[in-house]
Order: sequence, then structure tokens, then C-alpha cells
Amino acid sequence: MSLALPSGRPRPANGRRFKAFRAVGALIMREMTTTYGRSPGGYLWAIMEPVAGIALLSAVFSLVARTPPLGVNFPMFYATGFLPFMMYTQLEGKISKSMKFSKSLLFYPSVTYADAILARFTLTFLTQMTVFFVLLSGIMLIWETRTAIDPWILMSGIGAAAIFGVGIGTMNCFVRAYFPVWERFWKVLNRPLFLISGIIFLFDDVPPFAQQYLWWNPLVHLIGQMRRAFYPQYRGEYVELLYPVGVGMALLVIGLIFLNRYNREILDQM
Repeated sequence: MSLALPSGRPRPANGRRFKAFRAVGALIMREMTTTYGRSPGGYLWAIMEPVAGIALLSAVFSLVARTPPLGVNFPMFYATGFLPFMMYTQLEGKISKSMKFSKSLLFYPSVTYADAILARFTLTFLTQMTVFFVLLSGIMLIWETRTAIDPWILMSGIGAAAIFGVGIGTMNCFVRAYFPVWERFWKVLNRPLFLISGIIFLFDDVPPFAQQYLWWNPLVHLIGQMRRAFYPQYRGEYVELLYPVGVGMALLVIGLIFLNRYNREILDQM
């Protein structure tokens, strides 16, 4: 007796999940080869880039101040601000270009826009977590930082940064593809974020009239949460983690709805 399913009956869900898993795995391998190359130097640069940025910040500000705004170690202070910011920028940048990067593969029925987004999110997130571990471990081994890590606060900060980054990236994936001119406006809007997100200063040190505006920057809360994870004495009462998480989740849902509706039109006009 034949065990084949009738042609009209839908395939089992586990078969569809396996195909999706295989497609995501293939996209990740393609991304690794394209982005980092086949040599270890490509992966090394992913780590050296934030190291160089933090080293430069530390060198410049150590010339004008003996101690950082928080703690006793300049590299640790800037790392706790720069790394969550980099998590956001890397996720947003990679995910927003998912459809453009995988355009040639998205015409195959077995590969969807969701696979492309998931593949880029997975690889970028794991890469950034590696950067987190290597850089922060290196700083704590080389210098006396007088920090004590709270793992729950740390993971909540990283998770919130990831959700915010993937939400912005998914929404921009649709907007950039459907309205190409948006990419130029986004670059202009995104440029000052490094200076106004609390990487090189503490939100608490900003005058009250400026705090009421900076508070609406979700990155301020992500960076504040990260510093709370390393500096037990830092209370960061202004931090409201539900704010960036809520913004990220809302944009993720809206972006997926629009991509699901218009993904074929976007592919045709790319």
C-alpha cells in the first residue's frame, strides 16, 4: 500500500519547518562567505572595529579628564555604551538590506523574505555576541575596572537592543525597498545618534531641560541598562526598558505585515 499523501492534502508542518530551516542555514552560509570572506581575517575585523573605536575614544577623552564619568576605567565605560549602540546599528543595517542582498534567491518558492531576515539576524546577533564577550573579557583581564556584572540586567539589555535593532531593520527593509529615497534621509537622521545616545556621557549629567528630549531616544535606555549591568552603584532610574522593546516590537510587526503584502512588488521593482 502506498504511503504517499494525496496531492490535495497539505504537507506536514514539520516538512515545511525543515525546508525553512534549510533555507535559513544556506542563507547564513552565503552571508558568512560574502561578508567575511573565506579567510579568518574577515571575522577578525568584526572584532577589531569596535576595539579601535573604543581605543580612540579612550585615548581622546583621557587627555581631558583623569577619570571617566562612571567608574575608573575609560575603555570599560565606553565599551558599555558603544557595544549596545553597535548591536543596534549592525542589526538595523543588515536586516534593512535583507531583500536586496538575497534578491536573486527570493524568486525561488522555497526561500522567503522571512528566511532572509532571520538569516541575517541570526548571523549578525551571534557575531555581535562574540564581540561583546571578547572585548569585555579583554578589558576586564587587562585593567582593573572595579565592575561587577549582573547577568540578568546584562541579558535584558542585550535582548532589548536586539529587539529594537531587528524592529527598526525590518521596518526599514520595507521602507527602503518601496521608497528608495528613504535611504538617504535615514542616513541623515541616524548620523547624530552616536553623539546623543549617551555613549560618551551619562544621561544623569545632562541638564534637565535636555533630559526631557533625550529621554525619547530609545538608545539612551539601552545604554543606561548596559551600564547598570556593570556598575552596581549606578542606579539609572530614568531607564524604561519597555520603551525601546515596545518600539522595536511594534515596528517589527508593522514591517512584517507590509513585507508580507508587498514583497513580490518590491522584488519586481528592484
